[in-house]
Amino acid sequence: MDFFWFNNILRNNMSHFAKVENGIVTQVIVAEQDVIDSGLFGTGWVQTSYNTYGNQHPEGRPLRKNYAGIGYTYDAVRDAFISPKPFASWTLNETTCLWNPPTPYPTDDKRYSWNEETLSWVELL
Repeated sequence: MDFFWFNNILRNNMSHFAKVENGIVTQVIVAEQDVIDSGLFGTGWVQTSYNTYGNQHPEGRPLRKNYAGIGYTYDAVRDAFISPKPFASWTLNETTCLWNPPTPYPTDDKRYSWNEETLSWVELL
Protein backbone atom coordinates (compact mmCIF):
# COMPACT_ATOMS: atom_id res chain seq x y z
CA MET A 1 0.00 0.00 0.00
CA ASP A 2 1.28 3.45 -0.89
CA PHE A 3 2.17 5.31 2.34
CA PHE A 4 1.16 8.68 0.90
CA TRP A 5 -2.23 7.36 -0.22
CA PHE A 6 -2.84 5.79 3.23
CA ASN A 7 -1.68 8.95 5.03
CA ASN A 8 -4.03 11.01 2.86
CA ILE A 9 -6.98 8.83 3.91
CA LEU A 10 -6.14 9.29 7.58
CA ARG A 11 -5.72 13.05 7.24
CA ASN A 12 -8.91 13.56 5.28
CA ASN A 13 -11.12 11.73 7.76
CA MET A 14 -12.71 9.31 5.32
CA SER A 15 -15.98 7.62 6.29
CA HIS A 16 -17.94 4.54 5.21
CA PHE A 17 -21.12 5.02 3.21
CA ALA A 18 -23.76 2.51 2.13
CA LYS A 19 -25.63 2.85 -1.16
CA VAL A 20 -29.28 2.17 -0.34
CA GLU A 21 -31.66 1.31 -3.16
CA ASN A 22 -35.29 0.53 -2.28
CA GLY A 23 -34.24 0.02 1.34
CA ILE A 24 -31.48 -2.52 0.52
CA VAL A 25 -27.73 -1.92 0.77
CA THR A 26 -26.13 -2.58 -2.63
CA GLN A 27 -22.63 -1.20 -2.04
CA VAL A 28 -20.39 0.08 0.77
CA ILE A 29 -17.53 2.48 0.05
CA VAL A 30 -15.02 4.69 1.83
CA ALA A 31 -15.23 8.35 0.84
CA GLU A 32 -15.11 11.89 2.14
CA GLN A 33 -18.45 13.45 3.08
CA ASP A 34 -17.80 16.24 0.54
CA VAL A 35 -17.53 13.70 -2.29
CA ILE A 36 -20.82 12.07 -1.28
CA ASP A 37 -22.46 15.50 -0.98
CA SER A 38 -21.21 16.45 -4.45
CA GLY A 39 -23.38 13.79 -6.06
CA LEU A 40 -20.41 12.32 -7.92
CA PHE A 41 -21.60 8.80 -7.04
CA GLY A 42 -25.30 9.58 -7.31
CA THR A 43 -27.81 9.68 -4.47
CA GLY A 44 -28.97 7.27 -1.79
CA TRP A 45 -25.80 7.14 0.30
CA VAL A 46 -26.14 6.67 4.07
CA GLN A 47 -23.17 6.92 6.41
CA THR A 48 -22.29 3.79 8.38
CA SER A 49 -19.70 3.08 11.08
CA TYR A 50 -17.28 0.17 10.75
CA ASN A 51 -17.02 0.07 14.55
CA THR A 52 -20.75 -0.13 15.32
CA TYR A 53 -22.34 -3.48 16.16
CA GLY A 54 -25.51 -4.10 18.13
CA ASN A 55 -25.88 -0.38 18.87
CA GLN A 56 -22.46 -0.38 20.57
CA HIS A 57 -19.30 1.49 19.59
CA PRO A 58 -15.90 1.35 21.37
CA GLU A 59 -15.90 5.13 21.73
CA GLY A 60 -19.54 5.32 22.85
CA ARG A 61 -20.90 6.78 19.61
CA PRO A 62 -22.84 4.06 17.73
CA LEU A 63 -24.16 4.99 14.31
CA ARG A 64 -27.26 3.32 12.85
CA LYS A 65 -27.11 0.31 15.20
CA ASN A 66 -24.86 -1.83 12.91
CA TYR A 67 -22.25 -1.50 10.20
CA ALA A 68 -23.93 -1.87 6.81
CA GLY A 69 -23.31 -4.88 4.62
CA ILE A 70 -24.43 -5.71 1.09
CA GLY A 71 -27.92 -7.19 1.31
CA TYR A 72 -28.70 -5.50 4.62
CA THR A 73 -31.86 -3.45 5.01
CA TYR A 74 -31.71 0.20 5.93
CA ASP A 75 -34.74 0.97 8.08
CA ALA A 76 -35.17 4.76 8.01
CA VAL A 77 -37.74 4.73 10.84
CA ARG A 78 -35.32 2.92 13.18
CA ASP A 79 -32.35 4.67 11.52
CA ALA A 80 -30.67 1.27 11.51
CA PHE A 81 -28.91 -1.21 9.26
CA ILE A 82 -30.34 -4.70 9.76
CA SER A 83 -28.80 -7.91 8.45
CA PRO A 84 -30.98 -10.39 6.54
CA LYS A 85 -33.08 -12.57 8.86
CA PRO A 86 -31.13 -15.82 9.28
CA PHE A 87 -34.08 -18.06 10.24
CA ALA A 88 -37.87 -17.66 10.28
CA SER A 89 -38.07 -18.25 14.04
CA TRP A 90 -35.60 -15.51 15.00
CA THR A 91 -36.91 -12.13 16.16
CA LEU A 92 -35.46 -8.65 15.85
CA ASN A 93 -34.10 -7.04 19.00
CA GLU A 94 -35.34 -3.45 18.75
CA THR A 95 -32.47 -2.06 20.83
CA THR A 96 -29.61 -3.68 18.92
CA CYS A 97 -31.31 -4.43 15.58
CA LEU A 98 -29.71 -7.89 15.72
CA TRP A 99 -31.62 -11.15 15.23
CA ASN A 100 -32.21 -13.24 18.35
CA PRO A 101 -32.91 -16.99 18.30
CA PRO A 102 -35.85 -18.30 20.34
CA THR A 103 -33.33 -20.23 22.46
CA PRO A 104 -30.14 -18.43 23.56
CA TYR A 105 -26.78 -19.70 22.34
CA PRO A 106 -25.24 -22.08 24.92
CA THR A 107 -22.49 -20.64 27.10
CA ASP A 108 -20.40 -23.78 27.62
CA ASP A 109 -17.62 -22.81 25.17
CA LYS A 110 -18.61 -25.53 22.69
CA ARG A 111 -19.51 -24.80 19.06
CA TYR A 112 -23.11 -25.05 17.86
CA SER A 113 -25.22 -24.51 14.79
CA TRP A 114 -28.90 -23.60 14.73
CA ASN A 115 -31.47 -26.26 13.75
CA GLU A 116 -34.62 -24.52 12.55
CA GLU A 117 -36.69 -27.74 12.54
CA THR A 118 -36.14 -28.40 16.24
CA LEU A 119 -35.67 -24.72 17.19
CA SER A 120 -32.53 -25.66 19.07
CA TRP A 121 -28.76 -25.46 19.00
CA VAL A 122 -26.95 -28.61 17.83
CA GLU A 123 -23.39 -29.20 19.01
CA LEU A 124 -20.79 -29.39 16.25
CA LEU A 125 -18.52 -32.38 16.68
